[in-house]
Amino acid sequence: MGRWEPNARQRLAEAALQLYGEQGYEQTTVAQIARQAGLTERTFFRHYADKREVLFAGSPLQELFVSAVAEAPPDAALLDVIGAGLDAASDMFRGRHAYALRRQAVVDAHPELRERELIKLAALATALAGALRQRGVPEPTATLTAETGVAVFKVGFERWIRAAEETDMAPLMRDLLDELGRVAAGG
Repeated sequence: MGRWEPNARQRLAEAALQLYGEQGYEQTTVAQIARQAGLTERTFFRHYADKREVLFAGSPLQELFVSAVAEAPPDAALLDVIGAGLDAASDMFRGRHAYALRRQAVVDAHPELRERELIKLAALATALAGALRQRGVPEPTATLTAETGVAVFKVGFERWIRAAEETDMAPLMRDLLDELGRVAAGG
């Protein structure tokens, strides 16, 4: 088995997603995932704690989003700061529409996976609030802005994933952020 070959983590993720789609999440075992990827179960557990984490671990989403918020110009308006984070998050999905669609179908079909996704989004909001506080944004504004940013991401991602074909996610996110600005302004 090619367990020392590069990209073992990605191979495991692809194998898991394929098997989840073909035979269902509950029916798929770690042994099957490892075998499909040409790896051992031991290698699987070096990369993932369990078969659920294949869909959630290792995503740079939080790091990209938080870094972009932290690095936004100091004088930028809060919605523009969140917009920088949304742009960075959108870049991560470029060219990955088909994969994201398949992954989301698996997540949507299983309550425990939907719950795990909500936990990841809550962790993202907490990290964003921390980055905003580091920028000097006081509470409760930091938490409200972070939660709002995650809500825009969630709605934007759902709209992007349901599109018939791949489009650039960033303009969609920016449109939603603009809509939020209009709503907040009483429009």
